[in-house]
Amino acid sequence: MEHIGQNSPLGNHTALVEFILIGFSDVPNLQGFLFGIFLIIYIVILTGNTLIIMITKVDPSLQIPMYFFLQNFSFLEMCYVSVTVPRLLADLCRQNRSISFVTCAFQMDIFVSLGSTECLILTAMAYDRYVAICNPLMYPVIMNNRLCIQLAASCWITGILVPIGLTYNVFSSPFCKSNELNHFFCDVPPVVQLACGDTLMIETLIYVIATLNITVPFVLILGSYVNIISTIMKLPSATGRAKAFSTCSSHLMVVTLFFGSGIIVYMEPKSSHSSGMDKYLSLFYSILIPMFNPIIYCLRNKDVTVALRKFLQKVNVP
Repeated sequence: MEHIGQNSPLGNHTALVEFILIGFSDVPNLQGFLFGIFLIIYIVILTGNTLIIMITKVDPSLQIPMYFFLQNFSFLEMCYVSVTVPRLLADLCRQNRSISFVTCAFQMDIFVSLGSTECLILTAMAYDRYVAICNPLMYPVIMNNRLCIQLAASCWITGILVPIGLTYNVFSSPFCKSNELNHFFCDVPPVVQLACGDTLMIETLIYVIATLNITVPFVLILGSYVNIISTIMKLPSATGRAKAFSTCSSHLMVVTLFFGSGIIVYMEPKSSHSSGMDKYLSLFYSILIPMFNPIIYCLRNKDVTVALRKFLQKVNVP
């Protein structure tokens, strides 16, 4: 364990300069099995999202705003899992699981940035569905190329900039407790738990960012879907209602899974945090949900399914 001397209002203590990621070392007999499982999941995520990006770019029937946002979402998902999974796979193969402060801070900032961007992209996708179903005649005018690009750029820029202050405040705090993180990556809650002294400002900042990047987008998405469902229920044709629902169901499933686990982890009071539970919840929203997303969008969206079938037939043609 590497330390440096440091004085603080708490008195003399040794401050940590690196963490040890416990990960899944508490189940040593399952290291090989877990490596295989996570490697397969990682390959599925990369392959599935790459296919979605390719077919939505080449298929003429998918050149509409909904699939432009889906392209952004799929690329984001590949980046999102690549922040945590390669490190997890490496740690499952070695004894030394130490991670420096700089690397830990970088991983946390990128992970939170991409998570924030995902919340905003999902909100933009909900707005797209809202306009398409509640105001279909004006849809081509409202959701023009310029607005789509502006919305996507705003999501990426905002998502990247917002967590910088949080990361700075977290790693400006002294760390004088155990340097063992009961986690498989540098997520915010387990790192803050190791900080010394008064962490009220950091916890307040976490709640503010979580409210702005998780709760507010979630409320906006719910508002969009209240209007969407209200409009769909007024459609006279059962076939029309089924078709309208089918264009929203995949997005709604992804929103429920991602926001549900994110709200539990980031909005839960620190006093009730369980590091073990946080680890498995993080596993759920950082790895498992990204694996389900391309499957959900392919199986629940008929347009994507048809386009994928045509794409695979072209690939297999000699």
